[in-house]
Amino acid sequence: MEALKEARFYNFNQEGRIICTLCPHRCSIAKGKTGVCRVRRHTGNQLTAESYGLVSALNFDPVEKKPLYHFFPGQLVFSVGTIGCNLNCSFCQNCDISQIGIEDAPNLKRFTPEQVIDISLTRPENIGLAFTYNEPSIWFEYVYDTAKQAKDRGLKTIMVSNGFIEEKPMEELLPLIDAFNIDLKAFSEDFYRKVTGSRLAPVKNRLRQIRKAGNHLEVTNLIIPTLNDNPAEFKEMIEWIVEELGPETVLHLSRYFPMNRMTLDSTPVQKLLELYEIANERLNYVYMGNTQGLNEGRNTFCPDCGNLIVERFSYNIEATGLTKEGKCSSCGRQIAVNH
Repeated sequence: MEALKEARFYNFNQEGRIICTLCPHRCSIAKGKTGVCRVRRHTGNQLTAESYGLVSALNFDPVEKKPLYHFFPGQLVFSVGTIGCNLNCSFCQNCDISQIGIEDAPNLKRFTPEQVIDISLTRPENIGLAFTYNEPSIWFEYVYDTAKQAKDRGLKTIMVSNGFIEEKPMEELLPLIDAFNIDLKAFSEDFYRKVTGSRLAPVKNRLRQIRKAGNHLEVTNLIIPTLNDNPAEFKEMIEWIVEELGPETVLHLSRYFPMNRMTLDSTPVQKLLELYEIANERLNYVYMGNTQGLNEGRNTFCPDCGNLIVERFSYNIEATGLTKEGKCSSCGRQIAVNH
């Protein structure tokens, strides 16, 4: 039997309950129970990271699928995920793995960090590892150990996250993660509380923290009809991104489809286009996702001269307008892209 992996970031209170300090929920956990995430358990004398090394999915993906459009365009990345999440989004697209615990997932396979890295290196065109599918922050110990070894072996590292993590754990991850895609699910505390079971303020703080550290950052906003598609609130979000993260911040607007417990109709394409135009007025790089058949919002253009920098046909990528130095081949403007 595998030894239990002790979790990081917790303490005991006077009643013998464990207070988990990994994320802003600060769960108070009784003996034998888990926190909101379902994978960090009070086993009596410690908090255990139950999901350490347990993998729900392993795949080679285009990096654009994360989505990351400005981080090594057109390259492959090896994606790995487990189960559990510290949010309870009613629209979750991966609820079959995010909203369950270990006891609900008997078919998980165990992989050491070394094994995951070895598999990733079987494809020479692969640039690195992406921690994704479910929320990787609650897998902190495994992500930390794997990312550290991956960096030592020359691989890039990516984290696709909801950003609902405390400052100190994020501070430890920043030197080990090259690129982040953070879900900014809405710009309303009311939405975060009612629809996700969490809070907006900590996510904003982590976005500032990532930007200040200089890691590659892209932001995703899933547009849901009547819940977070109000143009005035959306403009407020865009202004915050410009002021706090900068106009070079890459923003992905994604079209919602009914999933999990949410039965609202899919986002009208016209609404997505409306918000896309609003974002484009202030941000240099805005994209639209889940819009099969729509050409707009998929390519990268130079913000100064309009030259086509990166052309995308699904996951077929041609960066014909980008020089080796990362500049526009037409006017020489530096493009905010790692390649």
